[in-house]
Amino acid sequence: MTLQASLVLDAHNTLGEGVTWCPRSQSLYWTDIHASVLWRYRPSDGNTRRWPMPERLASFALCEDENWLLLGLASGLAFFHLENGQLIRIADVESGLPTRLNDGACDRQGRFVFGTLHEPVCGEARRAAGAFYRLHADLKLEQLPLGPVAISNSIAFSPDGATMYYCDSFTRTVHRCSYGDSVADACMHIDLTQQRGEPDGSAVDSEGGLWNAEWGAGRVVRYDRHGKQDLVIEVPVCQPTRVAFGGERLNTLYITSARDGLSAQALANEPHAGGLFAIEVPFTGIPEPRFAGRPT
Repeated sequence: MTLQASLVLDAHNTLGEGVTWCPRSQSLYWTDIHASVLWRYRPSDGNTRRWPMPERLASFALCEDENWLLLGLASGLAFFHLENGQLIRIADVESGLPTRLNDGACDRQGRFVFGTLHEPVCGEARRAAGAFYRLHADLKLEQLPLGPVAISNSIAFSPDGATMYYCDSFTRTVHRCSYGDSVADACMHIDLTQQRGEPDGSAVDSEGGLWNAEWGAGRVVRYDRHGKQDLVIEVPVCQPTRVAFGGERLNTLYITSARDGLSAQALANEPHAGGLFAIEVPFTGIPEPRFAGRPT
């Protein structure tokens, strides 16, 4: 089955990412990483709001106190208060390495799991210099034995929380592992090495299907529990980045996208690149867990 997503907001994001639905406010949050801006959009009336960030915002998580977000900034972790702008640094991550934070999501226990990516300098080749981490409710930071990684992405969890999905976009493969207090039995879940796109951000539906945005392929693909493709959402831009289920029934799939790296001709052909897209799908999502920790 193939469906077509439609433009919701012509945001012109350079690198839209991290899209997350907040059921309490019935709003959608996401980040434009390279612009260092946090976005919020309310579908009921089209209201939007933007917050400038002190550096690039790669990923984030909702908190139990809805006035706070946990931020995955390029250099480390912080709490951010949406109303007064207060920023509380938690920890630097991979200080001194040529890396930055990238994809992240909360597990079913309310711990924030995230990865980093290598940022090549002076023409060097991209390499597996990053890693995956988990921030606990007590703000203890733990490195997970899943690296090294060049471009961390696709972090998502099965409905029961017993399986974690993740990828290195650079290798064009998505993996899964058993997940709990420890991780084990990592294996390949999806192989895109013979496909046009690269795996980017993911979400899991209530039936355990993994929805992955395929950067460079202009589509989002649903894979069943066994990693078999069973539904394709075409997006009218070539660089979709991440997906999230939203709406009152959690059956609207929202999709962020990017303009980053596109030529002038490509942008002329894709005038809505960097926009927010959506489509109602015959599946329902799962409310995103909120980070269990609190600012101190």
